[in-house]
Amino acid sequence: MAPFLSSCRPFVLTLVAALCLAACGGGNDAVHTSTSAPAGSTSPGVAAATPPKDLGFTDSAPVPDAQRIPPFVDNVASNQRGDARYATKETNAGVRVVAGFLDVWQPSTLLVDAGAAAPARDGFPAVAASTWSGVPGDATDGKVLNAAVLGSNIQYVVDRTNQRTAAQELAAYLDDRRGKGYSISDGMGPLTAAWRAASRQTTSITGIAADATTVRYDDTGNDSGVGGSANPDFGTVVDLINNIGENGSTEPAKRYFKYARPWRWSSSVKVVPALEPAKSSTPATDGGFISGHTAEAVRKAIAVAYVVPERYQEMLARGLELGENRILAGMHSPLDVIGGRVHGQAVAVASLSTGANAARKTAARAQAQATLMTAVGAASPAALNDFAHSQGSDTDRFADHAAARADYLRRLTFGFKQIGDTTLPAVVPKGAEVLLETRLPYLDAMQRRVVLKTTALPSGYPVMDDAEGWGRLNLFDAGDGYGAFNGDVVVTMDASLGGFHALDSWRNDIGGAGKLSKRGSGTLRLGGKNSYSGGTQLVAGTLQADSVSAFGAGDVYVGAGTLVCNAAAPVAVAGAYAQLDGATLQLNLGGNGAGRLRVAGVAILGGTLNLRFAAGAVPSVGDTLTLVTAGSVTGRFSAISVPGFKVTPTYTGKEVLLHIDALGA
Repeated sequence: MAPFLSSCRPFVLTLVAALCLAACGGGNDAVHTSTSAPAGSTSPGVAAATPPKDLGFTDSAPVPDAQRIPPFVDNVASNQRGDARYATKETNAGVRVVAGFLDVWQPSTLLVDAGAAAPARDGFPAVAASTWSGVPGDATDGKVLNAAVLGSNIQYVVDRTNQRTAAQELAAYLDDRRGKGYSISDGMGPLTAAWRAASRQTTSITGIAADATTVRYDDTGNDSGVGGSANPDFGTVVDLINNIGENGSTEPAKRYFKYARPWRWSSSVKVVPALEPAKSSTPATDGGFISGHTAEAVRKAIAVAYVVPERYQEMLARGLELGENRILAGMHSPLDVIGGRVHGQAVAVASLSTGANAARKTAARAQAQATLMTAVGAASPAALNDFAHSQGSDTDRFADHAAARADYLRRLTFGFKQIGDTTLPAVVPKGAEVLLETRLPYLDAMQRRVVLKTTALPSGYPVMDDAEGWGRLNLFDAGDGYGAFNGDVVVTMDASLGGFHALDSWRNDIGGAGKLSKRGSGTLRLGGKNSYSGGTQLVAGTLQADSVSAFGAGDVYVGAGTLVCNAAAPVAVAGAYAQLDGATLQLNLGGNGAGRLRVAGVAILGGTLNLRFAAGAVPSVGDTLTLVTAGSVTGRFSAISVPGFKVTPTYTGKEVLLHIDALGA
């Protein structure tokens, strides 16, 4: 009996010896022709099961010490040039947030001074204009501190621009010429036409001009659209996007770091021919680090993702795509683009968290949802979400989630190797939780901060190890929920609130030693290769396994609500499984074992079993289906629902089988 007792796991506390003998009895199969237990009965063993034990603590992501690390969101107004008060890394938040560049490059002066002087002010000394010529290698240039990184930085541009396709050239040209708000709005996929119509966006840049010598920054469109009262149905949305760049200039950083554009570093960089006329003739005020186009695209992509979280990850991906197009254009290097991303994220959070946008963002989200639902004929938020993902990769280039994620991750680092400490714990900047406010609305602020922490990039990459954590944010993965349960995680979803409150999917591979408890009436789907070991408890609502290892490496306890097995192969429970009377197990059956339940330990059964069949997987009369396998099975379902069939269940010591007797109502 020792092996069986060991397999029962901690939550099976008081099963009596007789029950253990019945469960492990080998040939004593029980065949039940009724689909329900006698009225008032309780399945044997169910009352003896208890949930996986809580760890007794939750994970947290505290704000870094503000005395030691001044928060960007509190100091964004210092991101200015031409003001002696904000001329240094220590006094200018926009410079400080990308100061990791100083590990690889030392500018000729450590001041915001390229191209302009600043008079003394409030006790801060006057700033003289830099003598930096903007020409790499001359006497006024800065100093290379890491030749390998900076060499790779320019070589990357050489390689990409020399391998550029015609389609990439056109995309790079359009993202350079058009207003950034208009350009990135095609990241809305099936919602693009409705978005542009509602916002009244226009552009005059539709292709490469026949006479490239006349090309200038001449988009006569309106970029983000028409805001304010002139657009009563969508003006608040446009106002939010237009204001997301408040204090967001990239010029202070450009004029501090004084690092040239890639085509000035190497004549082998091939600028898009139609963009040659746009190359600046004043190198001393034309720094490459950081990319202003990238920063603006990231800011505006975040604003759109905030008001239309149904396209959250796709819009973030579009923002980084525009950044990569700056490399393909030959106008910027990977480090320029990385710096622009970091800067853009910080500015967007500051804008969403402070000033007029703190109140505007909620109204903008509601306005966007209502207007777009009407525009596409969506009767509910769920229908809007379905429509937002209704196109395939042939028309929506972000439709393939795995491919979009891979591109996003590649664009976070552009293949740079880690050059710093690779063991630094992730930290989350003050206010950054606002980035997930509409995407994960059922989580509280600290939970959203923990999501950002547990999905953050490793440390050590060039430019990205700022003390606040902006550089390591991985917003695409954060949009897929937790990366790890490092404490007890309780998720409460209220389906009556609609949208993601009613239904959401977490697709990350979740690790950690913590436990997941699902509460509330909504539905949470788990789709990653999960390994968290603290167990899973369903208290209310629906918890759905969309992958074989959705429930990690612990026990599963279904106290109420509905547990759904919806994977392409049997869903694995690595420990024990217990289902109480009043709870439901739903198996969505398909070929190759899809939708079955496979329990490594003891399975204690009660409550209801529902079966659904995928197209092509409907059984025939006379078939016997294996539904549940376990180290041992005890108890039985009090009711079994198989629409369209009359069935007979069989409970063996290790399996639950179902014979299809006849067709039925």
